[in-house]
Amino acid sequence: MAPIHKECDYLVIGGGSGGLASARRASGLYGAKTIAIESNRLGGTCVNVGCVPKKVTWNAAAIAETIHEAKSYGFSVETTAPFDWKTFKHKRDAYVKRLNGIYEKNLDKDHVEYIHGRAHLTSADSVDVKLDDGSITTIKAKKILLATGGHPTIPQNIPGSEMGITSDGFFDLETQPKCVALVGAGYIAVEMAGMFNALGSETHLFIRHETFLRLFDPMVQETITKEYERQGVHIHRNSTQTKLEKNTEKGGDWKILHYTDKEHPDGATLDIECLLWGIGRSPEVEDLGLQAAGVKQDKKKGHIIADEYQNTNVENIYSLGDVSGKVELTPVAIAAGRKLADRLFGGPKYKDSKLDYSNIPSVVFAHPEVGTIGLSEPDAREKYGDKNIKVYESDFTAMYYAMMEPEEKAPTKYKLVCYGEEEKIVGMHILGVGSSEMLQGFGVAIKMGARKQDFDSCVAIHPTSAEELVTMK
Repeated sequence: MAPIHKECDYLVIGGGSGGLASARRASGLYGAKTIAIESNRLGGTCVNVGCVPKKVTWNAAAIAETIHEAKSYGFSVETTAPFDWKTFKHKRDAYVKRLNGIYEKNLDKDHVEYIHGRAHLTSADSVDVKLDDGSITTIKAKKILLATGGHPTIPQNIPGSEMGITSDGFFDLETQPKCVALVGAGYIAVEMAGMFNALGSETHLFIRHETFLRLFDPMVQETITKEYERQGVHIHRNSTQTKLEKNTEKGGDWKILHYTDKEHPDGATLDIECLLWGIGRSPEVEDLGLQAAGVKQDKKKGHIIADEYQNTNVENIYSLGDVSGKVELTPVAIAAGRKLADRLFGGPKYKDSKLDYSNIPSVVFAHPEVGTIGLSEPDAREKYGDKNIKVYESDFTAMYYAMMEPEEKAPTKYKLVCYGEEEKIVGMHILGVGSSEMLQGFGVAIKMGARKQDFDSCVAIHPTSAEELVTMK
């Protein structure tokens, strides 16, 4: 069968949040002839194996915690059966499938041609797409956006590592493991450890150092690590994994993890039903054909190198989102994609359009939630000098826990990092109930350059946890 040939103004490779946002803006708003290519399900990591199903699962975990805490408020709640993981999983899958359909309808509404297939660059302006039936479609494009995202990393130097799963596999689990080990100290491992634990699995978290979330402010690292231990998560500090093998005695999905940690420097083993690798992500570039187009990658992980305007080193080829490795968050990719479409197709008015990557708020759906924007205290001191930094902190018990016994109360801690005589807020770090929703509003203020006195001038809403942020002394 002879290849089909197509031409377009804008070819978007990758049907994740960033690519689709850019494609829809280019076609729907500016009328550019746009084609979007995706080899998997529309919506990318976020919709299918990331933010969306993760938050649904976090909601289930939060409900489990609420049921446990209800007795402190006078409710007598008894569960008649364990958490029904299988039913929940299938309902979550159905929700994601509906979203896939909505994404495809939105592309059609904005007149974006959607092709399901695997794209491979053959030159700086041409792409071959292998379709589901094995045939090839060749597309010649005036401009190309590479937004292929990333995938979880599995270690290659540990025997049996392939028997573990990743965050992708988490959402494929048909049954809840009785005992699970998670390896990693970033937000993915921490979030999933919290969910497993709250839903009743015996949970072991293996980290390389003393604390997890090590890119966050020390207040966050130390407090959340301690809180996870209080909740019953088994934390293995200074750990390494040496081998994963099948447990022939127990059978089924049971495995034996061989490891060392702070308590077992000479080695130990753990019987587990599931091991989840949460050690990082790699860019989805393996068969993209970057060499054929001359697109440069960084030497560390292979991310596509793109400047502040999302330009690669090749004229008319652009890149954004996880594949370029700047700030790997869905809303960042969406915003960058729309800004790029404005610049490429919106005329002179948008010739300098680009995303400002500073002061981007982010949240970890841990237990409790963590929110952060701007610089950590150590980073602020390094950037501006100790004498120019003033820190305000609040450590308290949220009113939600007022009816509970001391050993059942989770922490709430806030920190403002301020710079200079005007005390401009250059960092805010919060953890506790409601932090995710709280941060969005405060993020606007900090993005606008808020000072401590601006926070002070806002009358507190009482009784809330958030009022602590405008009453700090």
